[in-house]
Amino acid sequence: MKDRGGKGQPSVDERYTQWKSLVPVLYDWLANHNLVWPSLSCRWGPQLEKATYKNRQRLYLSEQARSSCSPHCTPTDGSVPNTLVIANCEIVKPRVAAAEHISQFNEEARSPFVKKFKTIIHPGEVNRIRELPQNSKIVATHTDSPDVLIWDVEAQPNRHAVLGAQDSRPDLILTGHQDNAEFALAMCPTEPLVLSGGKDKSVVMWSIQDHISSLATDPVSTKSPGSGSGSKNTSKAGGASDKHVDSPTIGPRGTYQGHGDTVEDVQFCPSSGQEFCSVGDDSCLILWDARTGSSPVLKVEKAHDADLHCVDWNHHDVNLILTGSADTSVRMFDRRNLTSGGVGSPVHIFEGHNAAVLCVQWSPDRSSVFGSSAEDGILNIWDHEKIGKKQETVGARVSNYPPGLFFRHAGHRDKVVDFHWNSCDPWTIVSVSDDGESTGGGGTLQIWRMIDLIYRPEEEVLAELDKFKSHILTCA
Repeated sequence: MKDRGGKGQPSVDERYTQWKSLVPVLYDWLANHNLVWPSLSCRWGPQLEKATYKNRQRLYLSEQARSSCSPHCTPTDGSVPNTLVIANCEIVKPRVAAAEHISQFNEEARSPFVKKFKTIIHPGEVNRIRELPQNSKIVATHTDSPDVLIWDVEAQPNRHAVLGAQDSRPDLILTGHQDNAEFALAMCPTEPLVLSGGKDKSVVMWSIQDHISSLATDPVSTKSPGSGSGSKNTSKAGGASDKHVDSPTIGPRGTYQGHGDTVEDVQFCPSSGQEFCSVGDDSCLILWDARTGSSPVLKVEKAHDADLHCVDWNHHDVNLILTGSADTSVRMFDRRNLTSGGVGSPVHIFEGHNAAVLCVQWSPDRSSVFGSSAEDGILNIWDHEKIGKKQETVGARVSNYPPGLFFRHAGHRDKVVDFHWNSCDPWTIVSVSDDGESTGGGGTLQIWRMIDLIYRPEEEVLAELDKFKSHILTCA
């Protein structure tokens, strides 16, 4: 993201300075963690411990080694290994942190709340991380290859990321793509299924259960029953065919064709392992049902006016699907009424970014709340039920706020490539930015929770503030 300063637009640095001055007012808690290498993905793992004032929880992120020749050279030169990092995070509980403390952080320092627990040396860059809902110690990763890599992060040995270090061995490799599958990756909430999309314009589904079944029936073979490519004993992961000769592989349960260009994101229906959706560079949103075959159930031809980057399915209302696009908008679709006149007919279009949207995600706690992050360095929090109602948008100019927007997180100074709501800790979000263009390299990881006065019911908040009315007037 370039410096977007200009007429009426503050520069990135000016915006950041203004944001930091407001941290004690807008946030209940915030941790800022400098990353030497950028991370393209961040995900919460299992909660480990509950204490009086804070909880401890696993966090998955990556370190994307870049060539030392230039901060803009994304491909690694091979000297520094790419890593999948398992960290332990201390998450301060609500209404514990002192307001004056949470804004006193050094942008160049690592946070005391984030401690590296284990390092896995990953074959190639870690583009996407997804945890298995049934067992969040199992994660899948995408790299610049056709394969999906499965890791048991607790069983994997801790490695040191030194020059020339050998790659860690994946616990399982999922084969089936005919070209690189770099970003589109999802895990099923109801059963151990994995979904992926790639440059081969295909959506591919696997069952991790096939690996367990094949071990039970034939301990020597890595072939899964009925899978054409399950007998492969090597992988193209990381661009080498002999690196993981010992890793078992399984082939897909199904391959689904319908996109005309690269598939950029996929998502399961929260209530079914057989229903899923995908979006791609063909501007299409496609709904699938594995029970009806490998062709689309419903195809939205022009869901956006540009490439689609991301999609998410509402866990509380399975009719609602979010999409984010290079056209800078987020759109909400109702699957009961997806199209009109052959083109996408969204329930609402959310326009609060001025660059390509990279990630959208529904809140696990509120059915109407979701977040969106973009190349403009902003992470917006929306509530679609607020559309058409009187509202105040925190962190934005009230006179110029988009409908539904009620909080803007402006703590990143470059593109926010990923974020994840914490299902164990309501309203707590981890977000990560790739700071290569703004600071010359590295990234920023932030764990934050807005102050509860922003999202609690208005009557409840006013009643609480009324109790402190005299104190507030004295301070004023």
